[in-house]
Amino acid sequence: MGGTALISVSDKNGLDRLGLGLEELGYTILSTGGTAKALKQAGCHPTEVSDFTGFPEILDGRVKTLHPKVFAGILAAPTPEHRAQLAEMELPEIDVVVVNLYPFRETVAKDDVTLEQAVEQIDIGGPSLVRAAAKNHARVAVLVDPEDYEGFLRELAEGEMSLETRQRFAIKAYRHTAAYDAAISTHLPGLVEDGAPSRAAAVAHDLLMGDETTLRYGENPHQWGLLARSTPPTGLASARQIQGKELSYNNLGDATGAWRLVWDLPGPGVAVIKHANPCGVGLDPEMDQAFLKARATDPVSAFGGVIAANRPVGRSFAEKVVEQFAEVIVAPDFSEGALEVFAGKKNLRVLQAERANETSTVVKAIDGGFVIQEGDHGWDGENRDVATERTPSDAESRAMELAWRVVKHVGSNAIVVGAEDRILGIGAGQMSRVDAAKIAVTKATEMGHDLEGSVAASDAFFPFPDGVEALHQAGIEAVIQPGGSIRDKAVVEACDGMGVAMVFTGRRHFKH
Repeated sequence: MGGTALISVSDKNGLDRLGLGLEELGYTILSTGGTAKALKQAGCHPTEVSDFTGFPEILDGRVKTLHPKVFAGILAAPTPEHRAQLAEMELPEIDVVVVNLYPFRETVAKDDVTLEQAVEQIDIGGPSLVRAAAKNHARVAVLVDPEDYEGFLRELAEGEMSLETRQRFAIKAYRHTAAYDAAISTHLPGLVEDGAPSRAAAVAHDLLMGDETTLRYGENPHQWGLLARSTPPTGLASARQIQGKELSYNNLGDATGAWRLVWDLPGPGVAVIKHANPCGVGLDPEMDQAFLKARATDPVSAFGGVIAANRPVGRSFAEKVVEQFAEVIVAPDFSEGALEVFAGKKNLRVLQAERANETSTVVKAIDGGFVIQEGDHGWDGENRDVATERTPSDAESRAMELAWRVVKHVGSNAIVVGAEDRILGIGAGQMSRVDAAKIAVTKATEMGHDLEGSVAASDAFFPFPDGVEALHQAGIEAVIQPGGSIRDKAVVEACDGMGVAMVFTGRRHFKH
């Protein structure tokens, strides 16, 4: 077989096997500096690029591969004219280019990195080699990921590499260089005096650097769907699927919502999500009991839902979960007993995931572009103000904290009714706040919950007293809300007249 391969990598993983494999197939290897040294230590016989070009590495290694002899060998098309020119100049065709770039992203991730250190990790020759090889993928195979080495060698050993494989490598290479440039444009401004990282570039970098998975379809069967992971992958996107059917677009959305919610809870707990909204939340040190409380919020809506727990779960939890159909279970870990129970439901998707990302960015498509915002994170009730004559009791305060942590995960307009250890009713996605209040009360009473002495949370201010009046008529005695309405005084006066305690947080939690 034979041919010429150029190898210049910062990530030396798998390099020994790649070099030996290429030489076994008759390839001549051109290499640079540290890569050539590593190849020689592995028993390979590379030719230094400087010996090949007759031009030494200069400027502390800043100029190594930027030479016409190198790029002519890469860019030559498989035509008689180009091959004749190479033959006249006694230059080989370079068939394989293996390059990964200086570790810029890893460097700028260090707390004490300087601008000078970051600049030195901006690769020049590497991206040029990658782009040249990817452009000429009709003849050249370009590899930027050590994970591809084994498959590459297998196909090469079987005969000529297919155009389809070279095209796949080329696409991956262009994504690699695009993500590299995105990382530079994202992080470099933050190292310049008075500079700030580009948030849009940061999102582009995260999406470009990560891998992607094609989904069966999108929100509906006639829509295509794709999962693009950020880098490094965290939270739900990096979850390990232990069993079950392929995850759908809707599964991933609901699982993300449930996962973010449970890590927002004040203690060990379980949440159930259905169609992007919570339909049950429970707190308990024992996960099986937390689940029973969560399911009891609205057992009808919980059917076919996505369940998340913020602590490892065991057999008892699993036995209770499988009593009713569920789409997805997410938890930090599962006991062997739990997995044995879940194995009896082969379609149930079981995900083991790392803690939800508390610094996540929210990206939403609009017509012709995207809007980007930071996630709505953290507990903001420490600086709350009691607006009414009556101060909430300690028990009411604990219940209000739970309801307030949950309401921000509910589509607006949202009202959540709850107790200290569970949510009792949820009114989601209503155009008027009073309707959200009425729905929360109706759902709770339909499920048999006693609302006497319970509390409520509202994701935004009450524009009129009618919402709190509807809540009080059902038995709610304390309400937490942002405040900020021009009619706050009227709402507070109505609460005082009913003996309802009201707390203002000063922060709204719309969710759309």
